[in-house]
Amino acid sequence: MTRPSRLARYGFAEKHAADLLGPTGLRLWEAEAQGPAGTDAAELIHSLSRAADPTLALRQLHRLVEAAGRAADRSNGRGVAGPGGEINTNEATDALFEALFRDHGLRRRLVAVLGASSALGDHLVANPDDWRVLATSVTGLPPNAEGHLEIDGDRTVPVLRHAYRISLLRIAAADLTGGRGLEPTMAALSRLADETLAAAYEIAVAGLPAGVPEPRLAVVAMGKCGGNELNYVSDVDVIFVAAADEDLSAGTTVAARLIEICGQVAWQVDAALRPEGNRGPLVRTLASHQAYYRRWARTWEFQALLKARPAAGDLALAQEWIEDLAPLVWHAAERPEAVADVRDMRRKIIDNVPANQLDREIKRGPGGLRDIEFAVQLLQLVHGRIDETLRSGGTLPALRALVAGGYVGREDGETLLRGYRFLRGVEHRLQLQNLRRTHTVPDDPEALKWLAAALGYTAMPGRNAVEAFRSDWVGHAAQVRRLHVKLLYRPLLESVARVPAEALRMTPESARKRLVILGFADPAGALRHLQALTGGVTRTAAIQRTLLPMLLQDFADAPEPDRGLLNYRDVSDKLGSTPWYLRLLRDGGPVARRLARVLSLSRYATDLLTRDPEALRLLADDAELVPRDRQALIEGFAAAAERHADDPAKATAAVRALRRRELFRLACADILSNAGVLAPKQPGLAAPAGGPGAGSGTARPIDVTTIGMALSDVTDATLNAVLKVARAAKSRTPGLRFAIIGMGRLGGYEMSYPSDADVLFVYDPPAGGGAAESEAHAIAEELRRLLAAPAPDPPLGIDADLRPEGRQGPLVRSLGAYQQYYARWSRVWEAQALLRARFVCGDESLGREFERLADTMRYPAGGLGREQVTEIRRIKARVETERLPRGADPNTHTKLGRGGLSDVEWAVQLVQLRHAYAVPELRKTQTLEALSAAVAAVLVGTADAAAMEAGWTLAARVRNALTLVRGRPTDQLPRHGVELAGAVQLLGGGDPGEFVDRYLRLTRRSRAAMERVMDS
Repeated sequence: MTRPSRLARYGFAEKHAADLLGPTGLRLWEAEAQGPAGTDAAELIHSLSRAADPTLALRQLHRLVEAAGRAADRSNGRGVAGPGGEINTNEATDALFEALFRDHGLRRRLVAVLGASSALGDHLVANPDDWRVLATSVTGLPPNAEGHLEIDGDRTVPVLRHAYRISLLRIAAADLTGGRGLEPTMAALSRLADETLAAAYEIAVAGLPAGVPEPRLAVVAMGKCGGNELNYVSDVDVIFVAAADEDLSAGTTVAARLIEICGQVAWQVDAALRPEGNRGPLVRTLASHQAYYRRWARTWEFQALLKARPAAGDLALAQEWIEDLAPLVWHAAERPEAVADVRDMRRKIIDNVPANQLDREIKRGPGGLRDIEFAVQLLQLVHGRIDETLRSGGTLPALRALVAGGYVGREDGETLLRGYRFLRGVEHRLQLQNLRRTHTVPDDPEALKWLAAALGYTAMPGRNAVEAFRSDWVGHAAQVRRLHVKLLYRPLLESVARVPAEALRMTPESARKRLVILGFADPAGALRHLQALTGGVTRTAAIQRTLLPMLLQDFADAPEPDRGLLNYRDVSDKLGSTPWYLRLLRDGGPVARRLARVLSLSRYATDLLTRDPEALRLLADDAELVPRDRQALIEGFAAAAERHADDPAKATAAVRALRRRELFRLACADILSNAGVLAPKQPGLAAPAGGPGAGSGTARPIDVTTIGMALSDVTDATLNAVLKVARAAKSRTPGLRFAIIGMGRLGGYEMSYPSDADVLFVYDPPAGGGAAESEAHAIAEELRRLLAAPAPDPPLGIDADLRPEGRQGPLVRSLGAYQQYYARWSRVWEAQALLRARFVCGDESLGREFERLADTMRYPAGGLGREQVTEIRRIKARVETERLPRGADPNTHTKLGRGGLSDVEWAVQLVQLRHAYAVPELRKTQTLEALSAAVAAVLVGTADAAAMEAGWTLAARVRNALTLVRGRPTDQLPRHGVELAGAVQLLGGGDPGEFVDRYLRLTRRSRAAMERVMDS
């Protein structure tokens, strides 16, 4: 007896393998020689060893040979049992072995089937002559595996069952030996299902009682069969359609009999996708179907109709039914709930998977086949309304069409294609083993080993076949799930779904009508932009045709739709050839909608974007649309300058480019958070009463205080970096200390988008003096020159007019000179200006010394005398009359108008000058912080403080909004026009007239409160 270990080299685990192969079995193994019984035997044994399960293949071949011999003996009247259970050899067994030895194609196909499918092996044992259907033809071609039925003679259920198994056997053999890919295999299985349905239909019609005419009945394939992607064992989904009422009775009889026959022959027929499901009638008339789908059908029912196609019975009637319902299918996505319905259905499917199977389910579980199918079908429903290339029933053809049309990225599409092929391949092998419906990967080690081998995995250094399979499976599932979420939950889908199909077609005539309806002032000009963006057959044009109908609606929501479209074209022209641009708009979550809002409402942000198109990437991530940390800004700007330490111009350009990016970040955060689409995690955020998101727990606008601080931080970082550049270029004196002091809005952390940087320059000479003053002056002038140099970046104006003696005084003073001036010549308005003084950058010790010097002036011991208070009031009145621009409306001027910024700031500053010496909490550079401290110290009434805070905050917000809309600074709130409408929309929307009334009401209260505080 041969030792089992010798046969184990071939992968045979059966302890009786030697008996099965030896002289009493297949006679392929020589016991004494411990090897194959000849060359032919060796080749056959080698083929068996390469089967998915060598032991199963050997055992099934033994059974087949034994069955063939017994059948031949019975047919010839001989005994059927050899001595001691030995296989009898006769003409049948000899013919089988001769074919296996000579026909290499047959050997590969038969062994592959025997080693992969117990069920098909059982069929061959029960029908021992059927192995011949796998033989190579006389032309050298493999047997036909297209899924055709071969029926000779009468069509009966047993004949149909046998013909079905023969065809299935050929399909499986071609699949297992690599003769067919996944898609041809699915198509062949679907074709076999069609022909089986047709044969069963004929049998059912033939069984009608005498005198009953054949009904006009259509069998419509649905589900995987309808999509020509059937697997080995699956219910075949169908819908039965009768032509008229007189066909219902006989049609129902035929349909019921067809279901019964197919269950006996091959698989269950499932008609649950019909109207009302299992509660509804099995057969409905064409008119009844039409009425149901027009009135009652839900989104998932239209989703199911994507795969409908004629299969059997009256094919013309089936086609009529499909064509009649097609318009309903391709408008289903326009239902308000359609996209949400598809998403909810997918979640319900996952919820219904048993918990102990969830991570092993390759069909319904996360990362499974359903993830791919639902994503593809939702995209089909939304985009297939106008793009007929997407109207394919099959998942893979539809996915390829989505990629070709630009609706899915090439890389994403290829990843989904690979995932689908892998998962369906696993499903096929699992079902083929026992011809049972299953979608669950086994957890038994031996079953997993078989599955990995059936899929072609082999052991590799450091990793066995099962580990290799698991690695691929986990990788595909993770990618499929990621892309499912990306595609199914893409915000663009909902936006496109809401656009009527006619508007999506973008033909010149429909586009012109749409532009007029949307309110474009120059439809002809807008149409030229559309044609430039969407013309041609390129992938870029295809993606633009998908994006623009939705974007046009967003542009139309702005006061100037034409400007939004023009800005979009400008950005597209600059970035259109950049690979990531349109991909980001299509796949980047809310980027397209955000870009539309920014472009249509803000010239300021648009100008920044056209100078730095790469900044568009910021719109993809909420985390990128919040103010950055102050220290991170300072370090980042300084590092950028240091990279060009030998070239001041390049160093400054790098810093200004970073500033431009930060300004765009903040502008977009401001614009988008007011639309309620951002939820920045910043302290101190508050939505205005009745504003977007108020009381709803949704995103709240970034408040004006946060924006002011963020803009001030960006300015601090810019000055810090460029000061280092200027010092490196102009300073030669060791020990020279130089600092920049922030004043005005910079000092108060209250900068707006167009604000200049109000500063004082201070230096301290080293011991011995030398040329310190001239060097300090050169540093300040170099800094101003570098920041004002022409460049594609917004300039940062450096305003030093608040220095002693104003423009007539020296640009830079030493700390001692400042001390002498303030001690001898300072006036009360200069003390008031110093209330906002703070160290910004440079030598910190010098900056802190200046702050202490400023404290002696801005917080005078004993406060202000009566004459000084009178002087402040006099200056305030003079400012109102002299500095208000000619023609400005004092009621709506945000800075110098009644109840606006200046009113509140003067009132708060007067309180600080009078009381901060005794109330340290008042020593704040920020207006609202100082106002809150005044309330806490009972120096300002709560009601007056609330009125002033409301007026100041609204004026500051309006000032920022007007700059964002116009692209250049202004302090005047217009009473009407597109700029007012744009500003109101940026600030949360509403009626512009009502907004102006609200502004006047709040500032009037603020003005009254200011007067009470100033007079107290």
